[in-house]
Amino acid sequence: MDNAFEESGADDPMIMVRDLEKSYGQVHAVRGIDLDVEKGELFGLLGPNGAGKSTFIGMLATILTPTAGVGEVAGHDILWERAQVRRNIGLVFQEQTLDRYLTAWHNLRFHAEIYGVPRAQVDERVTAALHDVGLWDERLRLAGTFSGGMRRRLEIARGLLHSPRLLFLDEPTAGLDPRSREQIWERVHRLNKEEGVTVFMTTHYLEEAEHCDRIAIVDQGRIVALGSPAELKAGIGRDRVEVTAEDAVALAEDVRTEFGIDTSVEGSTVRFSVKEGSSFLPDLFSRVRSPITSVRVSSPSLDDVFLERTGRALDQEPGSAAEQDPLPA
Repeated sequence: MDNAFEESGADDPMIMVRDLEKSYGQVHAVRGIDLDVEKGELFGLLGPNGAGKSTFIGMLATILTPTAGVGEVAGHDILWERAQVRRNIGLVFQEQTLDRYLTAWHNLRFHAEIYGVPRAQVDERVTAALHDVGLWDERLRLAGTFSGGMRRRLEIARGLLHSPRLLFLDEPTAGLDPRSREQIWERVHRLNKEEGVTVFMTTHYLEEAEHCDRIAIVDQGRIVALGSPAELKAGIGRDRVEVTAEDAVALAEDVRTEFGIDTSVEGSTVRFSVKEGSSFLPDLFSRVRSPITSVRVSSPSLDDVFLERTGRALDQEPGSAAEQDPLPA
């Protein structure tokens, strides 16, 4: 097979994929993704559970073999140059992969030896990494006694011991408390902005996607939107209006009749989208007959982007087996 990309240069993307696919029988986890991620970016893959995020990152990290398509990471083919790809990346899995029966110190030392860190540098790098993630005082504790946030910080330190150019973070803060999530993000931003590490992360948290320079929104194995968070939200071009009323059904009918706007009703709340929501309110109050209890206008969110592109909210459960994200055991 000929390499689909020319030799990587200084200006080439850190990640390039074309028509990348992964199927398990009749189940299509990733469906023909094209994507470039530039060097130095903090890039996010946003989507619900089962959207194909972990499968995609698994192919980029050479853990999974694509069914079709081509890709390069750090200038190396993900199928034919797996060893070179792995030397250039760090990977923090969604699932915990630390040895619970080793200390923090020995977890890192073991990883450094596996990745070929020069023996003379191992202790120095492990020491620096533990200080960097705030775990030096806990270095002799067994990893199994750590909290979830401490284990995640230790895994990030482990992923950086061999000085990778690209760090993959698969749902890095899933299940963590707010303080631990904040600590993780402080570390990620420092890595990216101060140390120049390209970061590629997956998440289903809207607020985390806001941290990224650019995001790709994925659904059912496809990219449905791509751009900076600000660009994607601006592309909606409409504000969300939520109106509560004693008779929400009657109010929704008034809005549809008077303005020709599609609405949704949930309990006592009517929701719809319009351009310049605040300017729309005087017309709303003057033209509808149903009594209004309260009104709230909000700017577009990434959830609105997902809703517009897929027809459902980000937290809505997928409805078919083909939307699942199976990883082999």
